[in-house]
Amino acid sequence: MKMKHKILTLGLITMSFMMTNCSNNDDSPTIDDSKDKLHTAVITDLTGNIIIETYKELNNKAIALDKAISTFNTTSTQQNLELAKKAWVDTRIPWELSEGFLYGPVETNGIDPAMDTWPVDVEAMNNILKSNQKITPSLISSNNEARGFHLIEFLLWGEDGAKKAEQITARQKEYLKAASEDLQNNTKFLYNEWKSDGGNYAAVFNTAGMGSKKYPSRIAALEEIVEGLITISDEVATGKIEDPLNPEGSSPFPEKEESRFSNNSKQDFIDNIKGIENVYLGKYNKQVKGLSTLVAEKNKALDNEVKAAITTAIKDIEAIPGTFTQAIYKNRPQVIKAQNSVNELTKLLKSKLKPFINSL
Repeated sequence: MKMKHKILTLGLITMSFMMTNCSNNDDSPTIDDSKDKLHTAVITDLTGNIIIETYKELNNKAIALDKAISTFNTTSTQQNLELAKKAWVDTRIPWELSEGFLYGPVETNGIDPAMDTWPVDVEAMNNILKSNQKITPSLISSNNEARGFHLIEFLLWGEDGAKKAEQITARQKEYLKAASEDLQNNTKFLYNEWKSDGGNYAAVFNTAGMGSKKYPSRIAALEEIVEGLITISDEVATGKIEDPLNPEGSSPFPEKEESRFSNNSKQDFIDNIKGIENVYLGKYNKQVKGLSTLVAEKNKALDNEVKAAITTAIKDIEAIPGTFTQAIYKNRPQVIKAQNSVNELTKLLKSKLKPFINSL
């Protein structure tokens, strides 16, 4: 009787252990599962709600630009020219925002130089204008310096930024139309390449660490996202601002200024930094999970530091008086202050944000 009781007791203990063990092996997420799910959520949110939505907006604006140029070509009034100029400026916004993620199809297919090379090769443009060839998107696609945003900008505004509707010739209108169609072909390509019902490059990111050939881990995808931010921040400070401000062995060189015909340079820089902000905060048309979600969870001080650096960079660029062309001559201290703020942002992204993401 005593032995039987002992066996029963051991049986109950064993059953209790087995039940506990089963409970520990159910589908409840472990700490690592939760971490992986959060990383995946940030990646998929940024892919679907920031990258794809920005490219969608870019394509929509490029369609509107092409239509505005067609309208101007048909009815060449000053009012329609101004509307075409506005459509160009509107299209620049999502493009500059998208420069915070110049990886994937935009890089592998050479879309960035096809759309945004500057300075414009005016001689090549004039050679086409003087020829008797029909000007088509395919004709101009062989020379990136005579196509894209800045070729369109040059034709709409002119060298001095004051071109009138009646000064735009029939051949220039033909070139404008070919260039706007070419631009929209590229924006459509970018949007389609990322969409799930298109090239579905989004899946390359979204399957990071789950079979993606390019990103063997979620951290690898997150590092790519951070590298995109570093790249554009560095380009704004050391290229877009530095090249016209301090060309080697020369006084200011406005010919190296991006978007100088339209005087849109400062807005370009601002939108580049706002593109960084969109990815970091996870915001575009709505709020989603961004890199800040990961940083704030473990290092609130760093999260606040990155946010403050972004805000300061934008504020200091906005504070540059007048046009950028004027400022590199007359307001150099303010330009240098803005440049320093962007350099500080780049340094922070490199020295603190990137190592933090790598350590997750």
